[in-house]
Amino acid sequence: MIPSVPAVLVDLAGKVAANAAPNVNPVDRASALGLSAMLMGLAAESWDSAAHHLVMENRAFRTLLAKGAAYVPPPVEHAEDDFRLSALAAENGRLRGALITLQIAVEGRDEAINDAIWAELLASTERRKTQGSAV
Repeated sequence: MIPSVPAVLVDLAGKVAANAAPNVNPVDRASALGLSAMLMGLAAESWDSAAHHLVMENRAFRTLLAKGAAYVPPPVEHAEDDFRLSALAAENGRLRGALITLQIAVEGRDEAINDAIWAELLASTERRKTQGSAV
């Protein structure tokens, strides 16, 4: 599971507070602060693009679900008018669940839709890469 930006920030706050104590070993302090700096950079990058990625994915998922309507009825449409990350992520999870159901239904039956689903999942992963991504 990928931690959310708020969870990372809470963890960083704890690290900063713990390392403010004068009796912390300097080597441990340097290690914790270096990790904290790196995580803050990744959190900033993730925070800046999170809403954009979720909106783009939700649109792509809806398009795929509409194409597969002959196999699985698409989920009930929700107006995407709440752009809080929590709301966008909840809708993304709902659509991903429906996309899994569609992928199971089309596997071996409709390679065009199946390939399009996997292409979007790959694109989704690529969009979410950060500067520090290993791959």
